[in-house]
Amino acid sequence: MLNPTSNIFLVGLMGSGKTTIGRALAKKLNKRFVDADHEIEARTGASIRLIFEIEGEASFRQREADVIRDLTAQEGLVLATGGGAILNEQSRAFLRSRGTVVYLRASVASILQRTSHDKSRPLLQTADPKARIEELARERGPYYDEVAHITIETGRPNVQSVVQNILARLEAQTPASQPDLLTAINPEAADQTTSAAAPHSTPAQPT
Repeated sequence: MLNPTSNIFLVGLMGSGKTTIGRALAKKLNKRFVDADHEIEARTGASIRLIFEIEGEASFRQREADVIRDLTAQEGLVLATGGGAILNEQSRAFLRSRGTVVYLRASVASILQRTSHDKSRPLLQTADPKARIEELARERGPYYDEVAHITIETGRPNVQSVVQNILARLEAQTPASQPDLLTAINPEAADQTTSAAAPHSTPAQPT
């Protein structure tokens, strides 16, 4: 059983649905949604692609690690991380210890389909995007597995079915000492948990 936490962190390859699913999940749980890549762009005033072109990937990864450090220290949010955020060891430690990490795992074919017309992803600006995605999956897969508390397949199911799957897995791992999250997922279950936890009063015996 996980330690009580109010944060949910989504990890996975680009195109696995972290932003779309994260927004829907945050709405369902009444939490704030943050996209780490959008936060980097807001801080720098530049697009991810431009940061890669001007500063290179190493500099971008440092900016990314700084954002992950800052955002994971907050509370009550659903965070969609960048696909390569888990490459940083310290970021993996922050994600693992400061929230529930949900790995959205998607097939190479589905990722290729979702990203085929997206020119904003610098790592896929190559002559063979499929080979690049396969390479990234091999490189990053073990890190996603290492950091994840929950793994969800995001192949054919629609967004709402994926969200419901996540909610069911969260409910199964939610301690009774975390009633706020339990209530958001299943109000009736939270009421039952609270009732079960409350001590029964014993009528005073005459003396």
